[in-house]
Amino acid sequence: MKILAIEKEIKCRKWENPDSILQQEAKQVYQLYLSDSLREIYFTESKNAVLILESENKIAAEKLLNSLPLVKENMIRFDVMELRPYTGYERLIENNCDKQKT
Repeated sequence: MKILAIEKEIKCRKWENPDSILQQEAKQVYQLYLSDSLREIYFTESKNAVLILESENKIAAEKLLNSLPLVKENMIRFDVMELRPYTGYERLIENNCDKQKT
């Protein structure tokens, strides 16, 4: 299942020694990529991370995200959503059952 995760910074936290924790974060994110759990990662214009994960379900994805150093240190959190296939094209295709009735 594809999962969309959007990072939210926790504003009240002070970033002490940010280079060290950001390097740890990058290493952990790279491991997620190597394990095929992380499919894509981006930054928004406001520098929030946007991740596309491949996971068994939303709970498993949240567990992966909770393993990240910045999440463990309560510096960021993620809004996590399941992505489901788009079904709108069905509106354009004639239903075979309807066709057989006429």
